[in-house]
Amino acid sequence: MAEKVVIVGSGPAGWTAAIYAARANLEPLVFEGAVTPENQQQGTLPLGQLNLTTEVENFPGWPHVDGDVLAAFAKSALPADRYVNLQHLQEAHTGKRAAFGPEQMEFMRQQAANFGTRIITDDIKEVDFTEHPFTLTPLTGEPIKALAVIIATGARANYIGLESEHRFKNKGVSACAVCDGALPLFRNQPLVVVGGGDSAMEEASYLTKFASKVYVVHRRDEFRASKIMQQRVLENPKVEVKWNSVVEEVLGDDVVSGVRIKSTADASTEELSAAGMFLAIGHTPNTDFLGGQLELTDKRYIKWTQPFRTWTSVEGVFSAGDVSDDYYRQAVTAAASGCMSALDAERWLTLKGFAE
Repeated sequence: MAEKVVIVGSGPAGWTAAIYAARANLEPLVFEGAVTPENQQQGTLPLGQLNLTTEVENFPGWPHVDGDVLAAFAKSALPADRYVNLQHLQEAHTGKRAAFGPEQMEFMRQQAANFGTRIITDDIKEVDFTEHPFTLTPLTGEPIKALAVIIATGARANYIGLESEHRFKNKGVSACAVCDGALPLFRNQPLVVVGGGDSAMEEASYLTKFASKVYVVHRRDEFRASKIMQQRVLENPKVEVKWNSVVEEVLGDDVVSGVRIKSTADASTEELSAAGMFLAIGHTPNTDFLGGQLELTDKRYIKWTQPFRTWTSVEGVFSAGDVSDDYYRQAVTAAASGCMSALDAERWLTLKGFAE
């Protein structure tokens, strides 16, 4: 028997879609991702990219509260086997703060589960959208049939690939200035931005609001960014560009204290004192498993075929979150499109007579 709706992915978009679908009695089944070394390395483990961030200060409804209150809330809201994932965070941080990314994602997951969402901790490795009901094949277990599918697999930030970079994720290394730049850890401190495109210019400009100084590290002698974006950065007195340079090592003990950069011209090195390093070298949407069966943009994001609808090129398949968004890439916009995708799926299933 086919599932009414299967959701692939477990970030803010996936869990919001599950909450709405479950409340509409669609009995959603979520494949939240597998816990594998490859997913660990790529940052594509269950709970999505937000699970890799620290405080989430820009999601409506989460003001700063006492850490003990958040800990008590988590202990009350989550079963013991999920609360244990957060306990070390809460014990290490006291005083007033916003919810951490892992806390918020556990709360979203639990809210979906409370409404009856079924969750499988596995990846979908292959899909067949050529026949209806659709077929989805997980890494383990038997293929699943689905009347409707919501793809919410997100996009992973591109990293340099350094071991030290991986070690300091959440401890000063970030791929989202808008998410993390205003945190106390980075305020009035020198920061490093890596990249040379429009995203890097946007990140650097944004960080000058909080940082004492922003170093932009770029491997070439000119930026790829648009002229107006370059101008904003180059004319900002807080910005210093390190041309023809790459990051060789992230430095620090418990948190980032600096980076060592290496010249691409003569192999000389320099150490920059910095409280954080922000990567702005692009994102890769998690769409490879689709096997070309959905229409993608030139950047390989799933294309919405009608404005303000989450419809894809295959009727009955919908997408939500960063897997279709290369512009905003925020938790709140991902959650909003997750809601949209569930409503679109429900209305399509009703129209086709599948939702009774």
